[in-house]
Amino acid sequence: MQETKTSSKSNAQTKRFDYTSVLDIAIGIVIFLVAWQVVFELKVYPYFLLPSPDMVLNEFVLLAKNGSLLLALYTTGYRLVAGFGIAIVLGVMVGFVMVTFRRFGRAMSSFALGLQSFPSIAWVPFAILIIGLTDWGIIFVMVISSVFSIMLSTYSGIRNIPPIYTKAAKNMGAKRLSLFRNVMLPAAMPSFVVGLKQAWSFSWHALIGAEILMATIGLGAILELGAEFARMDEIIAAMITIFVLGLLVDKLVFVRLEQSVRSKRGLSL
Repeated sequence: MQETKTSSKSNAQTKRFDYTSVLDIAIGIVIFLVAWQVVFELKVYPYFLLPSPDMVLNEFVLLAKNGSLLLALYTTGYRLVAGFGIAIVLGVMVGFVMVTFRRFGRAMSSFALGLQSFPSIAWVPFAILIIGLTDWGIIFVMVISSVFSIMLSTYSGIRNIPPIYTKAAKNMGAKRLSLFRNVMLPAAMPSFVVGLKQAWSFSWHALIGAEILMATIGLGAILELGAEFARMDEIIAAMITIFVLGLLVDKLVFVRLEQSVRSKRGLSL
């Protein structure tokens, strides 16, 4: 009964937090739009450099009607899912190997930390020459930009597990695979989720940057075409789409995942 009450209270707090967060975002958007319209009316910049919100909305409608926006969303979406999925699998696997072989883990952690700070856009020329102007080239840039964050969060999360957890599991007969799946990974989940969220940000940045330079279809490609033909309304429309998508993924996936993990471990306030 007590657990049911605690769970109900936690769910109510989560819903209230969601509603408050949505309201704050809505207020921020309204303030931004009003300020944007005021700057446009004051003619601080020519209309072709700073179009009004209404002009950008019309460009949204045009891109939606001719199918360009839908095709760009689909193409960018499947690249994101494929690249980020590969990064998660590789990052978790290598992170577990780093924990298993301590000498490799110490060497790889320093190496990965250096590569994690490497600008994602710097991988684009390498990908173009080695892989080519293909989806796999873009996915490579995404993976190499985000996999090290997942690798390090997995490694540090498992290493920081209290030794009593693993000792107790081993005394109960848990083998290596069972120990990893049922003890290590759940205990490391809070740290892993933080790394996953950071890796998502790296992956999203890398994807848009790679699309600008390597793709003819996608949200990044719309930005590039807008710049090439001096279509600021098209550029802003693509930027807003990128912002909204990033915000939705963060709020609907990672914030809820983090709340769920914290709630299950009694870390919610």
